[in-house]
Amino acid sequence: MAMRYKTAYHTILPGLLMAVALYSCGNNAGAEAANSAMPAPELPVITLDTSSAMTSSQYSAVLEGKVNVDIRPQVDGYLDKIFIDEGSFVKAGQPLFQINDRPYREQLNKDIANLHAMESAVTAAELEADKIRPLVANKVVAEMQLKTANAALQTAKANVEQARAAVAASRINIDFTVVKAPVSGYIGRIPKRVGNLVGRADATPLTTLSDISEVYAYFSMSENDFMNFSKGASGTSLQQQLRQLRPVSLLLSNGDEFQQKGRIEMIDGQFNKTTAAISLRATFPNPAAVLRSGNTGKVRIEQLYTGILQVPQAATLEMQNKVFVYELGDSNIVKRRIIQLAGSNGDQFIVKEGLKRGDKIITAGIETLVEGSVITPAGIKPTSKK
Repeated sequence: MAMRYKTAYHTILPGLLMAVALYSCGNNAGAEAANSAMPAPELPVITLDTSSAMTSSQYSAVLEGKVNVDIRPQVDGYLDKIFIDEGSFVKAGQPLFQINDRPYREQLNKDIANLHAMESAVTAAELEADKIRPLVANKVVAEMQLKTANAALQTAKANVEQARAAVAASRINIDFTVVKAPVSGYIGRIPKRVGNLVGRADATPLTTLSDISEVYAYFSMSENDFMNFSKGASGTSLQQQLRQLRPVSLLLSNGDEFQQKGRIEMIDGQFNKTTAAISLRATFPNPAAVLRSGNTGKVRIEQLYTGILQVPQAATLEMQNKVFVYELGDSNIVKRRIIQLAGSNGDQFIVKEGLKRGDKIITAGIETLVEGSVITPAGIKPTSKK
């Protein structure tokens, strides 16, 4: 039985192997025939041409008033009166707080009395010098006594000047008991109340006064963005270049655009070594006092590019932080081309490097394409000039 089974096995196996081989060859031939019969996919293609575009970039910003002043007392004492309320508008020179001035008035009276005493001492010294002067001329007394009298007179006069300075300082301190607004603006929080003891060493100011007739929007720009932003700026000095820049817009935290346009008026002198960014300041008029110190928003900067190439965003793919397109080459063979971007304009990307005028790129269906594929152009259209 064993011999008969072995003979049958050796007889059947070669036949099976031959059938499998024939079937495999038949399948491969069928696949090749099917592949050769499949037409090349028809995809839209455009021819690149130069154009112009207005791009915009947005940068997060923090707003500050044109002037922000911490109002602090310059003398110590109890707070007697508060003339203003939080959030109110005040004019420069308007009284804000009254500090009890009785100790300073008493000090002024004391200094005035001391001044009178010093003035009397000058009168006495002058009389003494006048009495000795003829005696010295007639050689009744030694000349040394006249020199001593004159020295005493000079000392008395110096004491008078010192006393006058003390009186002036006391008057200044009395003036300081009324805290006045150094600039026009809006009052912030008032943490102190009547009866509190206030002084120059207090860590917390009496209030903060903000002049918000104009607001400053401070924002930062990366090194690459700044290089693109400053490229082509006309003017021989920084101030001339800033004056030539286009006005900028401010987007508020709720998404609304602020009605007033602003201008960039300051660029920091150096980049931040930690963040590799540079700070800029845009100034916006604020006639209706809508903006306040501490607001946040975004500064939108528009920039005009001329003589550039643009590609539809749908024609690009991003992989491993690289952006590429599929270019149509000879014999309708596609090849992948890595490009560098300089910004965006709506649904278009602005090409910095990687393509040139006259190149043809596929604009749709690129997700399934591989380099070396053959396509049928659906209609080569030039990119429109703007």
